[in-house]
Amino acid sequence: MAVALSCLLMAKVANVMIPISLKWIVDRMSVEKAMLAVPFALLFAYGFARLSVTLFTELREFFFAKVTQRAVRRVALETFEHLHRLSLRFHLSRQTGGLTRDIERGTRGISSLLSYVLFSILPTLVELALVAGVLAWNYEWSFVTITMVTLILYIGYTIFVTEWRTAFRKEMNELDSKANSKAVDSLLNYETVKYFGNERFEADRYDQSLQRWEKAAVRSQTSLSLLNLGQSFFIAAGASLVMWRAIDGVMNGSMTIGDLVMVNAFLIQLYAPLNFLGVIYREIRQSVTDMARMFGLLSEHQEIADRPEATALGSREARARGEVSFDHVSFSYEPDRQILRDVSFTVPAGQTYAVVGPSGGGKSTLARLLFRFYDVQSGAVKIDGHDIREYTQESVRAAIGIVPQDTVLFNDTLDYNIRYGRPDATDADVLEAIRAARLERFIEALPQGLQTSVGERGLKLSGGEKQRVAIARALLKDPSILVFDEATSALDSESERAIQAEIAAVSRERTTLIIAHRLSTITEADCIVVMENGSIVERGTHNELLVAGGVYARLWALQADTASS
Repeated sequence: MAVALSCLLMAKVANVMIPISLKWIVDRMSVEKAMLAVPFALLFAYGFARLSVTLFTELREFFFAKVTQRAVRRVALETFEHLHRLSLRFHLSRQTGGLTRDIERGTRGISSLLSYVLFSILPTLVELALVAGVLAWNYEWSFVTITMVTLILYIGYTIFVTEWRTAFRKEMNELDSKANSKAVDSLLNYETVKYFGNERFEADRYDQSLQRWEKAAVRSQTSLSLLNLGQSFFIAAGASLVMWRAIDGVMNGSMTIGDLVMVNAFLIQLYAPLNFLGVIYREIRQSVTDMARMFGLLSEHQEIADRPEATALGSREARARGEVSFDHVSFSYEPDRQILRDVSFTVPAGQTYAVVGPSGGGKSTLARLLFRFYDVQSGAVKIDGHDIREYTQESVRAAIGIVPQDTVLFNDTLDYNIRYGRPDATDADVLEAIRAARLERFIEALPQGLQTSVGERGLKLSGGEKQRVAIARALLKDPSILVFDEATSALDSESERAIQAEIAAVSRERTTLIIAHRLSTITEADCIVVMENGSIVERGTHNELLVAGGVYARLWALQADTASS
C-alpha cells in the first residue's frame, strides 16, 4: 500500500507538471524573436511528464492489485465459512438465489470501494491541492477562490442528488435479488414445473418481479440526467469565470499567453475527473450498501456455537465408543409447535436401535438433534455419557455417519460424491465402500464409470441409486455411530434385502440408529422404540412388541395388509 500510494503521488505530481511545461513552451515561442525550434529540454520535460503519469499510474495498479484481491478473497471466504456455521433454521428460511447475489455484490463492492476511494477520490484531492498551491503561488487569490467555490457547489449538488437517487438503486437491488431468487427456485424445481405444466405461471411470476425492477431502473436512469445537467452547469460556470480572470490578466500584462494555456490545462485536468464524481459517489454508496448486506450475513447470529471450554469427542480415547443417549429431551422448532416431549432412551455402544412410528412423530428430528443442527430446549443428547454440547460440533459430526431420506448430491462425478465421505480415502477404501453399498455392478455398466456426472442435486440418478451412493459415502466415512433415516425407502425389494444385509454387517462394529417407516427393515434390531406425537409409547424387540398388541402391532398389521393387497 505504501509503494502504491507513493506511485499515486508521483503520478499526480507528473500530471501537474504537464500544464507547467506547456506554459514554458508557449512562453518560449511567444517572444518577439522566437527560435524556430523549441529547446529540446522543454520538449523532453513535456513528454517525460506525460509518460510518467501513465508509468506511475500503472505501477500503482500493479502494486495495489494484490491488496484489493486479497481483501476480496478473505472477506468472501470468511462469509462462506460463517454461512456454514449458521444453524439449519437459518438455511431453511433463506433463498439461495438472493443469498449468492448478495455475496457476489458484496465482494465486488469491496473491490469497487478500494478502487474508487484510493484511485479516484484520493488522486483528485491530491491534484486539487497541488493545483490550488500552484495557482495561489503564481496568481491572484481569485483563481483559487473561484476554483474552490465551484468545487464545493459541484460536490454538494452531487452528494445531494445522489443521496436522493440511492433509494432508487437500493430498490433496484432488492427487486433484482427477489427476481433472481424466483428464477433459481423455479429452475431448481424444473421437473415439478413440467409435471403441472406451469411454465406460463412461472414466467408470469418472474415477469412481475422484473416489471417492478424495470420501474425502479427507469427512475434511477432518468434521475441521472438531472444529476449530469446540474454538474455540467457548475463546471461550465466555474471554468468560464476562471478563464475570464486569466484573459483579463493577459490583457493587463500581469499574465502571459503561457499562463493562460496553463490555467486552461489545469481546469481541463481538474474538472475532467469531476465529471465522473457523481458516478463515483453513487458507486461508493452502492458499494457500501452491497457490503452492508454481505456484512449483515457475517453478523447473523450463530445459533449453535461451541462453548469456549468444548473439547473434541474422542480426545480422551483413540475413538469414540459411540453410546448414544436421549435424556428427557423436549424440543420444538416453533414455540407453539412441540415436536418432542420428554424423550428418553439409550443406544448402547455397538448395538442397533430402531425408531418407528407414524409420520410427524419426531423421528427425523432425533437425527437433527444428534448432529446438533439444533439444541434441545430441555434435557440433553449425550454421546459416551457426556452432553454433546460439551464437545466441538466438528468432532461430534465426525463421529456420526448418516444416510438421509432425501439424498442430495453435488453436481459432480460419482467418485467425488462417494469420496466426499472421506476426501483423503484411498482408492481401495472407495472400492470397498462401493461393494458394501452394492454399487459395483451399476458403476461398471456406466461408460465413464466413477467419472460419470450425477447432475444438479443428483437428478441424473434414480432415487435408489442416489441412496446407494449415500450409503457408500457414509460407510467410507467410517464413523463410530451410523444413522439411517429411511435409508432404503427408494430401493426395490431385492436391493433392499441386499443392503439390509450389508447394514447389518457394518452395524456389528458400530452404534446404529435406524429411523424407519417400513417395519420389515428393522425386525432384527436389538430394540425398537415406537414414537407417536413426539413421545415414546412403546419399546422392545420386534417379537415383544407384536405380543404387546399396541401401536407397533397395529402398524405391522397395516403394512402387512398393504403388502398382501
